[in-house]
Amino acid sequence: MEYNFREIEKKWQKSWVDNKTYKVVENKDKKKFYVLNMFPYPSGAGLHVGHPLGYIASDIYARFKRLQGFNVLNPMGYDAYGLPAEQYAIQTGQHPAITTETNINHYREQLDKIGFSFDWSREIRTCDSKYYHWTQWAFEKMFNSYFCKNCQKAKPIENLIAYFKENGSKDLNVAQSEELIFTADEWNTMNDKEQQKTLMNYRIAYLGETMVNWCPGLGTVLANDEVVDGVSERGGYPVIQKKMQQWCLRTSAYSQRLLDGLDTIAWTDSIKETQRNWIGRSEGTEMQFKIANSDKKFTIFTTRADTIFGVTFMVLAPESELVDELTTPDHKAEVEEYLAYVKKRTELDRMSDRKVTGVFSGSYAVNPFTGDNIPIWISEYVLAGYGTGAIMAVPAHDSRDYAFAKHFNLPIIPLIEGADVSEESFDAKDGIVMNSPSEGVALDGFNLNGKTVKEAIAATKEFVTSHNLGRVKVNYRLRDATFSRQRYWGEPFPVYYKNGMPQMIPEECLPLELPEIDKYEPTETGEPPLGRAKKWAWDEANKCIVDKSLIDNEKVFALELNTMPGFAGSSAYYLRYMDPGNDKALVGKDADEYWQNVDLYVGGTEHATGHLIYSRFWNKFLFDNGVSSKEEPFQKLINQGMIQGRSNFVYRINSEDHSKAPVFVSLGLKDKYETTPIHVDVNIVSNDVLDTDAFKAWRPEYNNAEFILEDGKYVCGWAVEKMSKSMFNVVNPDKIVEVYGADTLRLYEMFLGPVEASKPWDTNGIDGCHRFLKKFWNLFWVKNADELAINDEEPTAESLKSAHKLIKKVSEDIEKFSYNTAISAFMIAVNELGQQKCKNAALLKKLVIVIAPFAPHIAEELWHTLGEKGSVCDAAWPKYEEKYLAESEIQITISFNGKARYQKTFATDASNDEIQKAVIEDERSLKYLEGKNIVKVIIVPKKIVNIVIK
Repeated sequence: MEYNFREIEKKWQKSWVDNKTYKVVENKDKKKFYVLNMFPYPSGAGLHVGHPLGYIASDIYARFKRLQGFNVLNPMGYDAYGLPAEQYAIQTGQHPAITTETNINHYREQLDKIGFSFDWSREIRTCDSKYYHWTQWAFEKMFNSYFCKNCQKAKPIENLIAYFKENGSKDLNVAQSEELIFTADEWNTMNDKEQQKTLMNYRIAYLGETMVNWCPGLGTVLANDEVVDGVSERGGYPVIQKKMQQWCLRTSAYSQRLLDGLDTIAWTDSIKETQRNWIGRSEGTEMQFKIANSDKKFTIFTTRADTIFGVTFMVLAPESELVDELTTPDHKAEVEEYLAYVKKRTELDRMSDRKVTGVFSGSYAVNPFTGDNIPIWISEYVLAGYGTGAIMAVPAHDSRDYAFAKHFNLPIIPLIEGADVSEESFDAKDGIVMNSPSEGVALDGFNLNGKTVKEAIAATKEFVTSHNLGRVKVNYRLRDATFSRQRYWGEPFPVYYKNGMPQMIPEECLPLELPEIDKYEPTETGEPPLGRAKKWAWDEANKCIVDKSLIDNEKVFALELNTMPGFAGSSAYYLRYMDPGNDKALVGKDADEYWQNVDLYVGGTEHATGHLIYSRFWNKFLFDNGVSSKEEPFQKLINQGMIQGRSNFVYRINSEDHSKAPVFVSLGLKDKYETTPIHVDVNIVSNDVLDTDAFKAWRPEYNNAEFILEDGKYVCGWAVEKMSKSMFNVVNPDKIVEVYGADTLRLYEMFLGPVEASKPWDTNGIDGCHRFLKKFWNLFWVKNADELAINDEEPTAESLKSAHKLIKKVSEDIEKFSYNTAISAFMIAVNELGQQKCKNAALLKKLVIVIAPFAPHIAEELWHTLGEKGSVCDAAWPKYEEKYLAESEIQITISFNGKARYQKTFATDASNDEIQKAVIEDERSLKYLEGKNIVKVIIVPKKIVNIVIK
């Protein structure tokens, strides 16, 4: 019978929907397994063949675990808020909701064609108010919480208020924006607004002045990953650094817990290390420096207090408030010009770019140990958010300080014996200290000469503390997340403003839904797009949204005009999948305790320092509030690689006469001419052979094209590049499914290489996977007939061995995500079973189950053809039996005087005497033994027989 994949796939996709095959409910009698893909954004371009790579990988694993008897949750939904839909709305006037709905429908149609086992009854969309109700709820919880450092968890803000009433800020150990000092009396005499301003210093969700990536062209703040080379990823508009009042989340409070949690989860070492570096824990010392000829002081943080005698200059971050204070009039113009330059640079650019820039402030600091005056510079390599935004520079022992000192001809003082700093800094963290000043010059004669670096660090910390020059402190690089966006298409903040201070919409009034507006651009006065909403004010008494014209600042108040960023909706979506229909809670207690957290999370490495940090922070906060039963949301993480495009080129012969028809020469002949390579749509190329008629129809300028062929065909050139529309190398999975089928697409994407590796898409190899499925299909049918060929005859030992070897290999490889090697093993096994003419129904049925995770459509069809009821998804994964894998024979290499001459097969239990006798009597040995004497016979068991002759 012919393998009619189109009918088979259409039939089973309908059956899965009709029978709710993939719908899952909590079942305490079954062990759970939660598989999740990173939230996709439904773009207007739809899926290309690179997008489903991770989905297929996770789907195989989800199906495998279900066959192993697990109750598998494998949901899907959409990260539906995004800048592209908003930009399209600005250009066309079409509401972003319409664009998003259209894109989602297209995505869903494409996903369904590939045959995923998603439970669509749990679908969520971040733009659905029933969903963002709980994002708003979580934000309010964060606003009404602070982080206690003593117990390392979030606590209700009411507890802090009660503490202030009794103690003021005395002995307070909490996360805060700046260290405030006040007494209980001072707190109790503050008016409401003053108290609210004070509390903002401690809230986990707070309003704060922060430096942001501001894009005037888009009229909004951008996240770091939305900025590339100083311009917006969307539209290519210039981005500048700007200080703005923004909603922020105090992610930095959770820095240590975020670090500690990495030791409890099964992620790759590279992703863990990326997060550790991003969080950036450092133990060091805060020290105070006086400003020369002034009563002012400022604080720096250093991990190497022992290098105090090597400080030759200080550096301020350009955003530091000290810049204005310390810039002298004669340097003001130069400093302002430099600050204008830095505004155009993102923090990511500044961290990655090693270019040396800076400007002298005109002021000097005083070294607290020596009394020396040290010049204070301003440079972009110092970031305001790390430490105090000011550093003491020790160029001899820090590479960036060294580069700066060399560039501006500043002194370099080595502090380690034997350190050569003539060409580069000496960054080693061990050695013997030297160059402490002579006794009497340094404060109290403090001297480090002769100490090891470790001893010097400890001695300096103790000295700084005992002389009230500073304090020992742990610092983190992780900054608080900016949480405001000047956009329309995003979750509204449940916030209104009373006497200039933010108030939360009552919880029972959530969700606060996005209002209608007439245009999606900022207002003419520069307000965010929500400033255009007419009905966007809060009636506090009646608890409802009313027209803005009713604002009176007594009963009716202005609502927040910013919206939340994209990561707001994707930070806790995994919890909502557990209980998507619950209108009383983000997730019910029973559902949360059953599913607990994600067992397998699949997505790209590009989210290592964005989404994965935010989600872990968000979940830890919800864990503190008893909402999530697990502190870490994603137990195991697999990062899929990228499928790169395989571009094709045609070669146009250069001609000065552009009125003539363009002439294209085939690849093998192009060196005879002067040509220009031109990208061509890969969808009109097959096995690098161009469909010339399709090419003429592809673009109007080529409709009269002429071709110089080789062997009657036009052969294109090719290259591996990023898959993009501009290179015409985007391959639509719909076309692959139409020509080869979804099962072939699934197999081929996994066969291309390891899941985590990037690899080029090459349609030339897809035929092999399709032929394999045909071979597998043909195992079950009489050749050229619509008749089943299977029977109950006992399988041979060879067939049992082939099948059980395959079951073992696939079982092990799926657990390791080595899908490409599992598919290779399947191809070998099918060839072997075909040659063995194996038709045993029971044995072949096991293979149907084993192929089901990879190619579910053909598996379902064969499962039912073999007379089984229900879905193959509910079969039991077969166990391999070692007895069938035991080798009955072994091949041994036969050598004479150490030279291998031939191989001979023996029974595995053959004795050495039997082996020796058989080798000597073998006719192939005679020509080597003729006229020779056997000196000795050396037998290495199961490997080699060496006959020594002379």
